[in-house]
Amino acid sequence: MNAAKDTHTGFSEEERTAMKQRAAELKEQRSGGTKVKQLEKDRKAVQDAIAQLPDEDRALAEAIHEIVISVAPELDPKTYYGMPAYARDGKVMIFFSPATKFKERYASLGFNPNANLDDGNMWPTTFAVLKMTNAEKKRISELVEQAVS
Repeated sequence: MNAAKDTHTGFSEEERTAMKQRAAELKEQRSGGTKVKQLEKDRKAVQDAIAQLPDEDRALAEAIHEIVISVAPELDPKTYYGMPAYARDGKVMIFFSPATKFKERYASLGFNPNANLDDGNMWPTTFAVLKMTNAEKKRISELVEQAVS
């Protein structure tokens, strides 16, 4: 991460903000309510997180969101450290990290260990995303399809 680290805590301001967002997400999940109501809250939180992004990140997040809900409608949108993410059985499988989140030079699409991307003894789990053309849409669709298979 390019963000300057605080020498006292070892975490940048952006990292501390993300940790606070994650704590709030977990607290919200424990607050009770029906599963349907929580799913609705989670979907709204993802829509809000995407809407608040700067133009370039928002365009990428919107495209990825459309791909994931189209290719893998069984995944539940939710936020993950304040970022758009998609979960199966409550466990985040896929997430989008905007470039602006941690002041990086590119956005990224990441897959957690519960994604079925295994390919031999070594495989990528995070992909830099600079722009969204038909080639990227196709590749992301393939990755999402493989992840949920």
